[in-house]
Amino acid sequence: MQQRKVSSESKRFRRFQTRTNPKAKNGPHPADQHVGRQVATLRIQSDVTQVQLAKAVGISFQQLQKYENARNRVSASMLYEIATSLGVPVGRLFEGLPGNERTNGDAPLLPVDERITFIASAEGRRLIEGLMQLHPRVRGRVSALIAALGEEMTWSDADDGNEMAGGYAPAQAETV
Repeated sequence: MQQRKVSSESKRFRRFQTRTNPKAKNGPHPADQHVGRQVATLRIQSDVTQVQLAKAVGISFQQLQKYENARNRVSASMLYEIATSLGVPVGRLFEGLPGNERTNGDAPLLPVDERITFIASAEGRRLIEGLMQLHPRVRGRVSALIAALGEEMTWSDADDGNEMAGGYAPAQAETV
């Protein structure tokens, strides 16, 4: 009987022994990455800077960056403070995480916006920081240039190169 008890206990805990640690060799845990992206997304959607949110929850903006990039894990109390400061329930930070599917009574998930994902990325933050260092007039011109490039790409994709045989026709520049 003693032997039977041991074997049933080992069966019960077997699932803990067979799980692998996703962080072991590949960097941050996927859940930490997801929560960090959610914090960044909600912060940007709320039009709150890293400095403002960090100050509201009592941490440095560098620490908030580490949370958003999943370089540091966020404690439960800090998740609560961040969610409260952003005016969302804590569960919102876990929406979309595998294994945390919503039930029929829950509110629908917000659509994923690739612009926000880009802005929350290191590349997006570097771009924005660089733009913010420019004089507002120059920033407006850079913005107009990017918009014109986007329109040019849309135009050339729609044209499929038939009319220009793969050539490039510069768009008329708008003076800002």
